[in-house]
Amino acid sequence: MAFIEIEDLCFAYPSTRGEKRMVLDHVNLSVEEGEFVALLGTNGSGKSTLAKHLNAILLPTSGVCRVAGIDTRDVTRLWDIRQTVGMVFQNPDNQIIAAIVEDDVAFGPENLGVPSEDIRTRVDGALNSVNMADFQKFAPHLLSGGQKQRVAIAGTLAMQTRCVVLDEPTAMLDPVGRKEVLDTVRRLHQESGITFIYITHFMEEAAAAQRVVVMEDGKIVEDGSPKEIFCKADAMRKRGLDVPLAAEITWRLRKQGVRLSENIVTEEELVVALCR
Repeated sequence: MAFIEIEDLCFAYPSTRGEKRMVLDHVNLSVEEGEFVALLGTNGSGKSTLAKHLNAILLPTSGVCRVAGIDTRDVTRLWDIRQTVGMVFQNPDNQIIAAIVEDDVAFGPENLGVPSEDIRTRVDGALNSVNMADFQKFAPHLLSGGQKQRVAIAGTLAMQTRCVVLDEPTAMLDPVGRKEVLDTVRRLHQESGITFIYITHFMEEAAAAQRVVVMEDGKIVEDGSPKEIFCKADAMRKRGLDVPLAAEITWRLRKQGVRLSENIVTEEELVVALCR
């Protein structure tokens, strides 16, 4: 059994006229524990709606969503689901609720009824994991956007989540902040084996994942490795999506007759291929 199992998932938001607007249309997806999956799609494709099902913020209109074997519709297991899957959203200022960094990270474990001595251990470990231990006594408003997002990630880690869903976590950050967050996610994935579902509009970030899933009109239309997905520059463009710069240059060079046999995603891979 996969860690995340989504079977024929449909979801519709009610409209003002009482009609239902289908946002997810028979979605099927499985994610193994420890995978790093990038979820792509234009605005309105359904990717954020799908992400909210993994934490039981939204429940299926029909179909099934299971996390660690738990059906998200089982209201008696809601706390189990939310302890298993943590969410990090786009705007870091909307996620931080305490006046001190360490208090914010402790908020989740406190709500779970974790003993005080264990909360201290969890908070220290989580802040160390995201390289924010030196800021535990700081007021969050003094932090940069990238630092705030790392605190938000620490908050999910303190709950000992097995999966973190990041919904466009770098959309409001500058390039330095984006690099801080992505580097943190990559390191945590390598060191701890946490499952990451990473929604982004930045293709270079998606290229860092093990697997890329593309959504369009509430359906999954592509699912594969970054090399498999980003070599299809024409198809991605028709869906309103870009590809990493290196993949774009590779595609243009091939159209000019330059022989590049590899599927290239990163700038480093492009430099090596051109040097050959």
